[in-house]
Amino acid sequence: MARLYARGDMPIVARRALAATALLALLPLAAHAQAPWPVKPMRIIVPVVPGSFTDVVGRGLAAEMGESLGQSVLVENRPGAGTTIGAGTVAKSSPDGYTLLMTENSFSIAPALYGKQMTYDPVRDFQPVTLIAEAPTIWFSRLEFAARTPKDLVQLARSRPGEVTFATGGNGTSSHLAAELFIDRNKLKMVHVPFKGVAGSIAEIVAGRVDIGTSSIASAAAPIQAGRMRALAVTGKERNPLLPDVPTFAESGFGDYDMPIWFGIIGPAGLPAERLDRLHGEIVRAAGRPRLRDLFAAQGARALLVQPAAFTKRVHAEIALWREVIPRVGIRVE
Repeated sequence: MARLYARGDMPIVARRALAATALLALLPLAAHAQAPWPVKPMRIIVPVVPGSFTDVVGRGLAAEMGESLGQSVLVENRPGAGTTIGAGTVAKSSPDGYTLLMTENSFSIAPALYGKQMTYDPVRDFQPVTLIAEAPTIWFSRLEFAARTPKDLVQLARSRPGEVTFATGGNGTSSHLAAELFIDRNKLKMVHVPFKGVAGSIAEIVAGRVDIGTSSIASAAAPIQAGRMRALAVTGKERNPLLPDVPTFAESGFGDYDMPIWFGIIGPAGLPAERLDRLHGEIVRAAGRPRLRDLFAAQGARALLVQPAAFTKRVHAEIALWREVIPRVGIRVE
C-alpha cells in the first residue's frame, strides 16, 4: 500500500525520486519547444522574372540567411498575373516558415485588379514578416516637355485635358498606379501609354514620343544623369542620394502624395510566433550586412525594417486604398 507522508516528512530519497519522475515527464515537451529549426532547405518565392530588383534582393537575402541559418535558402521565380501566381503558391504552403514570398507593392495592388480571379484571400491567407527596403518613385519627362515641376504639370494637364501622355511599365504595375494616384488626387485627365516593362517606357520618353513617365529611381537615373530626359520630382520625405538635385513632391507643394516602392517578406498565415520572431530577426540582421546594404544604395533604396504587426497594418491599408482607387479610375487588366 502506498505510504502517505505529512508535509516535510517525506524522506529525501523519495523526494528526489518524485522530482526525477516529474523531470522525465517534462522532457518531451522541452525537446519539442527547443527543436532545432530550420532542419531542411528553405525557399523564397519571387513572383516576378529574374533580374528585377525584387529578384536581386530576394537572392541577396537568400544568400545571407543561408549562411546564418546553416541551411540552403533557394529562390524560385513564379512570375505572372500581377504576382498572384507566386503569392498563391505561398498561400497554399505549410505555415512552418520554410516557404516565404519576396514581393513588393504589387501584392497590395493585385486584389483590386484581379478580384475573384485570385485563388487566395490577401488578408486571411498571409502573415507579413517585415519590410526590407523602400525606394522612391520618380517622375520624369521628355526634354522638350513644357512642364518642369509637378505644379507645371498640374496646370498644363488641366489646361489641356486628355492631351498629356504618360508612360509606365505596364497596366496595373507599381509605376502605373503611382501615376494614377497623383492624377486622381489632382483631378487630372491624362492618357496612359503602357509598355511591357519600364525600359520600353523610358526609351519612348527619351525619343520624345511620350510626354512623361514614372518608375523606380534606379531605372531612370542613368538617362537623367546623361541629360536624355528631365526629372520632375521624387516621392519620399527626403531627396534621394542617387539624384540629389531632384526635389521631392513635398518640396514641390504636394506633401500629401507619396508612392514609394516597398520590398518585403510575407509568409503563409498561421506561422508559429517563435518562427515568425526568428525569421524577422534573421532578415533584420541580413539587411544590415554589406551585401544588402550596398545593393540598396546602388538602387537608390533604403533599408526599412519594421515589426510584423506594423507591416501587416501597412499592407492591409494599401489593399483597402487600391480597392477604392482602382475602380474609380477605371483600371482593368486583360
